[in-house]
Amino acid sequence: FFFITTMSRRSALLIGAALASASFTATAFSPSSCGLLVSTKRVTTKLAPRKTTLHSSLSNNDDDDVLNKLSAELKELAECTSLIYSYLSKPDKSVSAEDVVLACDAVDASSKLRQKSHEFGRYQLLVKLLKSDYDAYVTTAEFLSPSRIPRGELPNVQDVVYVPFTAAVNEDDATEETTVDTNVVAVTTVTGEDGQPLVADCKLEELAYNDSPLDKLLLSIFRNLVTTHTGGVTSDIPGIKGLLAQGRQYMTMELPEGVTYEDHTKAQHTMVKNTLGGLMTPVLPPFYRIFMSGIVPKLGTDYDGKQIGPWFYAPWLTSMVTPTFFGFLVGPSKPNRRSDGQRGGLVVEKCKFLQESGCKGLCLHQCKLPAQEFFKEELGLSLTVKPNFVTQECQWSFGEEPVDVVEDDSFPKGCLVGCDSRKVMSGRKSTDVLCM
Repeated sequence: FFFITTMSRRSALLIGAALASASFTATAFSPSSCGLLVSTKRVTTKLAPRKTTLHSSLSNNDDDDVLNKLSAELKELAECTSLIYSYLSKPDKSVSAEDVVLACDAVDASSKLRQKSHEFGRYQLLVKLLKSDYDAYVTTAEFLSPSRIPRGELPNVQDVVYVPFTAAVNEDDATEETTVDTNVVAVTTVTGEDGQPLVADCKLEELAYNDSPLDKLLLSIFRNLVTTHTGGVTSDIPGIKGLLAQGRQYMTMELPEGVTYEDHTKAQHTMVKNTLGGLMTPVLPPFYRIFMSGIVPKLGTDYDGKQIGPWFYAPWLTSMVTPTFFGFLVGPSKPNRRSDGQRGGLVVEKCKFLQESGCKGLCLHQCKLPAQEFFKEELGLSLTVKPNFVTQECQWSFGEEPVDVVEDDSFPKGCLVGCDSRKVMSGRKSTDVLCM
């Protein structure tokens, strides 16, 4: 019924429309209506072009605006490209501290893409200065950071004295005022209860670490390997603190008669190297030796075992890959430049191992020295590890020959003030070798 009713209505409408059309046609062609029809056509003919002209004018204006914007952006892009080229083409030895200061001025006076270009150029100038004159680089970096260059934007920070930086807001004129705290600028040495020199603890706020599922898995495997290679030393404490408890227990254990703690430090190095080798599985070290370090595999030739590398890309590629599989021990890290300005550096933001242990002995004998030995002996690539006890940063430089810790002036002598290992070792003889 609804369908029939609807169709009836539609039919009535169609019939009405047809009749109206016929009536209009008859009227339009009648002599009395010719004038009206012609007049209507003339009006229509006159109005139509005006509408078309207005639309065309608006369209042309829009096209002009788009073209002008595109032209301006292309011009800005070309000028920024020219800026970057001028920074990159500047000879290394011609870069001075004044050039870096001028680049800072350009960064402050620019915005958007041009500002990013000057920031990139400033970084390149610092790298060039780092390559040509390390002492001048350190002096320049200390002068400009953190007030004008954030510490995290420096290509290398291992010998750059840390100066805390805060920004205070002036409520009167709503402007920011920068202040520098000079209380924490260098390693401070104090004297312990027994008259031995001690190194002041890090005064910076502790960093909270968010472990990924991969970090948790690697840490679990690592702890099981430590238990195996220490003869059963274990701990019920979860996470990284449990690993450090295992390491501390092994480092401070009572030694058999005739065994010195100097001998035991070598045992610690061996334990860590075996653990690292187990973590990498039997597959990765041979692969790394061939394709990264350029060591000829055993093929029955006269060149078996000879090293023709490391390949030029090995330090850089290692620094790029390492942060993903490194965080479970040390926390966040990122690639940077070595002290010679070359790629292959890695800076740890705030070492988890050092922050949670507060122990130089664990840092030295269960991280720094065994890591350097493992990379050189097992993987065929030199490595320098330089911890900073003021900031708990740590610089890893792949492809860089390490300096003997006894001769390294940047490595402070003595134990940390708040070290729990020193309390455990209290009263024992010949323990100074643990912390150097």
